[in-house]
Amino acid sequence: MEVEDELIQIANVTTPRIIKVIGVGGGGGNAVAQMYRDNIPEVRYLVANTDKKALDDNIVPDHLQLGPGLGAGGDPERGAALANECLDQINAALDDETKMVFVTAGMGGGTGTGASPVIAHAAREKGILTVGIVTIPFLFEREKQIDKALDGLDKLSKEVDAMLVINNQRLCDIYSDLSIINAFKRADETLSTAVSSITEIISMHGRVNLDFQDVNTTLRNGGVAVMSTGYAEGENRVTRAINDALNSPLLNNNDVFDASHILIAITTSSDDGATLRTGEVDEINAFMGHFNSDIETKWGLAF
Repeated sequence: MEVEDELIQIANVTTPRIIKVIGVGGGGGNAVAQMYRDNIPEVRYLVANTDKKALDDNIVPDHLQLGPGLGAGGDPERGAALANECLDQINAALDDETKMVFVTAGMGGGTGTGASPVIAHAAREKGILTVGIVTIPFLFEREKQIDKALDGLDKLSKEVDAMLVINNQRLCDIYSDLSIINAFKRADETLSTAVSSITEIISMHGRVNLDFQDVNTTLRNGGVAVMSTGYAEGENRVTRAINDALNSPLLNNNDVFDASHILIAITTSSDDGATLRTGEVDEINAFMGHFNSDIETKWGLAF
């Protein structure tokens, strides 16, 4: 798959409730719980698991129990089978005004690895824009678990419009001084940032607007997606914000300049002294000069 998409976004405004995030399995449930705490505006949340206790312990209110609640025993085939037995409940959970679904999971376990492709398939069958957003294990985790993760990644990639992969080992390399507990938390925060970036793009209102259809056109059948955020203020703020985004762990070492589509959202203060200047547009043009000349570009500007 090719890198299809780069999203640079900084915003925080109200968005319509057309986005649902489904956390599948333990890792996906933890990630969605982090998003719930972060209070990403107007997003619906659902956690799905084969483990009833894990669901009971999750702060997200809406639960979907897959099977009798005893877990999948680390077996992705068992996770997939239990999800297939619950297709009526899965379809019912998708029968609302949802236009876009994020299927979030930690690859390598039984439920997240096995059930996430089943749930993604159900969403896509309904014509819902479906994005997989997953983590792959740290290197210290068992080789067998990593192999399961890669196999699950391959299966999920065939059931989604676009896929965002967060490499946990990459987070370790960047934040080498973190405890293992905080490393897992950082992974959850990174997934939350990715979801909030797209949500805010859809919701932004400004001088040049982006909307759901822009995101839909960019991600629909898009393959691998990479998203990032950057922030800067003061002198050379545009170039520094771009560099901040290019150094994000969200990029997972992908070469963004091979992208065929790019969606850029720029947010500045509405104060006259802080709005985007015509001279700063040259910095954006310089950045865009690194991409192929035939790249499809959409951009927005909000205050």
